[in-house]
Amino acid sequence: MVNNNNDYWKANIALIIKCLSIWFVVSYLFGIVLVDVLNTVRLGGYKLGFWFAQQGSIYTFVVLVFYYAKSMGKIDKKFNVHEK
Repeated sequence: MVNNNNDYWKANIALIIKCLSIWFVVSYLFGIVLVDVLNTVRLGGYKLGFWFAQQGSIYTFVVLVFYYAKSMGKIDKKFNVHEK
């Protein structure tokens, strides 16, 4: 059971790192570091860098919350620790 428990937490931490990495790229890199490069592209009349800084990172965060919940449900079922 200990090995199975370690595998469960490895899968959980890998998912967390994946989600946080995506959020970091969208919110920090796209919204701050690469804003000037992205501002050369327009999305719905707004500069893309501005959009990522103001809206894109929020939308991405909401999508990641639902993705994390769905993925954790799959991981819980895989390791048989889901709610019954």
